[in-house]
Amino acid sequence: MSTVSSPLPPATRWRDPKRWWWLMSPAFPVLVSLNVLRYLHTGAELWLWTSTLIVYLGIPLLDTLLGQDRSNPPEAQRQALEADPWYRALLVLFVPFQYVLTVAGAWVAATQPLSAWGWIGLVLSVGGINGVGINTAHELGHKRPRWERWLSRIALAPVAYGHFYVEHNRGHHLRVATPEDPASSRMGESYWAFLPRTVGGSLRSAWTLEASRLARQGRSAWHWRNECLQAWSMTALLYGALALWLGWPVLLFLAAQAAYGISLLEVVNYLEHYGLLRPRDAQGRLAPCDPTHSWNSDHRVSNLFLYQLQRHSDHHAHPGRRYQVLRHFDESPQLPSGYAGMLLLAYLPPLWFRVMDPRVVAHYGGDVHLANLQPSRRERLLARWGRPPGP
Repeated sequence: MSTVSSPLPPATRWRDPKRWWWLMSPAFPVLVSLNVLRYLHTGAELWLWTSTLIVYLGIPLLDTLLGQDRSNPPEAQRQALEADPWYRALLVLFVPFQYVLTVAGAWVAATQPLSAWGWIGLVLSVGGINGVGINTAHELGHKRPRWERWLSRIALAPVAYGHFYVEHNRGHHLRVATPEDPASSRMGESYWAFLPRTVGGSLRSAWTLEASRLARQGRSAWHWRNECLQAWSMTALLYGALALWLGWPVLLFLAAQAAYGISLLEVVNYLEHYGLLRPRDAQGRLAPCDPTHSWNSDHRVSNLFLYQLQRHSDHHAHPGRRYQVLRHFDESPQLPSGYAGMLLLAYLPPLWFRVMDPRVVAHYGGDVHLANLQPSRRERLLARWGRPPGP
């Protein structure tokens, strides 16, 4: 597999040019918290919409203006970079800031005279950060230290999506880019059709995985060691404490922001593997996952906000690599924009299909039969893009 990287002489001392820019991700919940404080000080509800405008307008604009960064850190520096506590500290920092904003947002929702416009802005502000928090949990959940995995589940508690920890690591990574994977979208499948399929399918998969694991140990699926139950208990504790403090109506706000945060995760899932398919050999065995089975993006600003989640091709091919050493691969299919810009496109299926379907077909050399096709639209897609040669 080829990468874009400049070889360095052994004597050259390399330093990450983005070292301080990685602060952008943990700084985001701080910025949103400051906007909530500005609302409390001024009464102007527009402050509650600032982070949403940044996500949907500001970051895509900056991605366009600043372009892509396809450089890779020298492989000889990988061990030192992964051992550097700076990068892990940035992940850990996000979680307390995320919780401060969640608690503050719940208090504002329960005590302040918000209009419907202001309430929705607050839901999007808090839910948006907790949606980004799922990405932080994603990075933590892949790592070996046990405390990082526990912190991953803590980061998932505000969105009530703790089973993601189970399904993503033991389900999605095994079945990625296959029709059986609920988190891999199919060519011709709209985001709005994908959303209920992935939410329900991921929940069922996580529960089945844990029930099977516990059954092998001779335990019931309802045993306290069930990692889904452990994660959901954290959410129940958080929501219950806030409800006892602020009153039960705050649960409506918590549910709304969680739903929005979950939707952000799932729209990212939608665009990460759209239409991509791992082939099977004559014995039905899946090809190993490689960088051609995930859409990639090297747009600078989105990658800094998302701990390089957009270098998803390397992540799936090598899930143990930490975010600071993820690489660009020339053979990976490339998104036309960063994730922030792709979100709005995914919400509009006709535009999404117009932009992305030709890219899927091109990735497979014009043979759409090799793609992961939505069953209900299979014949239409084959008629539109042409059947492969032969019988």
